[in-house]
Amino acid sequence: MVPSIVSSLASLLVVCSAFFSSIEARPHRRRASSSPKLNFLPSYTVPLSNGTAALPAPVAGTSLLAITLGRGNQNYTCADSTADSIPVSIGAVATLFDASPFLPFLAPMEGQEILDLLPSYLVTFPYAALENSSLPVKGHHFFNAAVVPIFDLTATNVGLLVGTKIADIVAPSTSSKGPDGTGAVDWLALGASDGSSGLAEGYRVFTAGGKPPKTCAGQASTIEVPYAAQYWLYG
Repeated sequence: MVPSIVSSLASLLVVCSAFFSSIEARPHRRRASSSPKLNFLPSYTVPLSNGTAALPAPVAGTSLLAITLGRGNQNYTCADSTADSIPVSIGAVATLFDASPFLPFLAPMEGQEILDLLPSYLVTFPYAALENSSLPVKGHHFFNAAVVPIFDLTATNVGLLVGTKIADIVAPSTSSKGPDGTGAVDWLALGASDGSSGLAEGYRVFTAGGKPPKTCAGQASTIEVPYAAQYWLYG
């Protein structure tokens, strides 16, 4: 079950507990989610500020098409296993779970508070249990051979984002450092490049975990660091 949190968020914890109970009590083959009821999405606004800096706002005229919770690994490579080498990013792989099923039942402020809590729990929850749970999958995130980020939500009729970085800011110091204790990866704003369809922008916010160790000392040639994050997608 989800650990207890401060009493002021007790009502939110009930929903969080129900969210994770669906994993523990009803494990079965995951299903895709088309989330046909999107009328509540305009009530939500992507978090842009880490407290000291902010990402650029979505482009005027775009609409929020999906709010997802990503869980996977940030991947790195090491030239050798000495302290003289620094891990180099080679991308990431994550499943994008649909956050929308429980949001219509909450006021936007409460829904946002729950969304902001979930990455820190997801990053410590067994990935295999999530993959085989009843949580609906909205899409998948990965990097292609050119190390370009891809967000594939075509199976749920949302679209495909071939991302290009517009801006990044550091995650707040209070962010979950992840099970490896290495820290939370940056928040990102992404634009669309050639090959995108239906999606124009994406945001990675409220990250948990994912940063590499400071050096390659004692590390294998490839490193997988668990992470979780909110992904907001616009088109």
